[in-house]
Amino acid sequence: GMAVLRNLRRRWDAYKYRFVPWLAFNVRRQRRTLRYVPESSLDKIVSDGEVFETLLKVFTALLVNDFGGQEPGGAPLPDVQRRSWRLRSAELDQQGALVAWGRRGPRALSPEEVVLRTLGFCTARDRSSVRSAGTGVFVRKGFVPRGTVVSMYPGTVYRKHEPIFFQSLGNPFIFRCIDGILIDGNDKGLSRSVYRSCSWRDQLGPFQMSDVSWLTAAPQNPLAVGQYVNNCSYEKAANVCYQEFDVPRHFPVELRQYLPNVVYSHEIESDLRCIVLVALRDINQGEELFSNYYTIVN
Repeated sequence: GMAVLRNLRRRWDAYKYRFVPWLAFNVRRQRRTLRYVPESSLDKIVSDGEVFETLLKVFTALLVNDFGGQEPGGAPLPDVQRRSWRLRSAELDQQGALVAWGRRGPRALSPEEVVLRTLGFCTARDRSSVRSAGTGVFVRKGFVPRGTVVSMYPGTVYRKHEPIFFQSLGNPFIFRCIDGILIDGNDKGLSRSVYRSCSWRDQLGPFQMSDVSWLTAAPQNPLAVGQYVNNCSYEKAANVCYQEFDVPRHFPVELRQYLPNVVYSHEIESDLRCIVLVALRDINQGEELFSNYYTIVN
């Protein structure tokens, strides 16, 4: 018995693809395409600064829209954040990103419209163009330039040795980071319950520290659909790739409600790991997003 466990452990430690072994064993019959990432490169297509700025811009636009340009309610923001909130709101107004008028004056936009006006495109889930693939993610409107953050991979973040065994059974949504951190992007069953309880645990007064709406059909952050991006093939080449991003401590507290990730155990102090999907080339309206599940990460 112990020998079998040791052998399984050795095989797990030697495993080097982006998704956990369940997927490799179950998709083995499909033709694979490989993408090789040496560890030293850390798989960065764009800088952390660019990822940070994109998330800041999108989340601010969503918040301005949600609060109708008013400072977020609940508790008063600290002076520094209040000033940055007003500056960012004013900047968005100047860009015209969030001006929509109905018959009775300004109206709130849908989250998809906010992203479209802020980034120039919006994505949505729909039936995949690959017959056997189920749900996929498409560029519904607009145009995605190369090097743009186009999506986020939501879910509970597990550090090495944290208990994920029962959540992993039959679960094809567990993403593996270069350093062994795992992100469970399953929106059903035990995975869903774990995420919701961790999110409630982390609430800070009136401020939500993470987004739970990605578990529904209508996410308040429309980028949080990256778990439904399908694997590429020889016929459908990858047009996006995964990139790891640690959310810095100074990320504004009022914008954390749009982050679709939460740590399993909050006793250990560390930055929140997020995964973004970045465009490898220009992507046009109507195109489906394809990533590479078989990226070798060491």
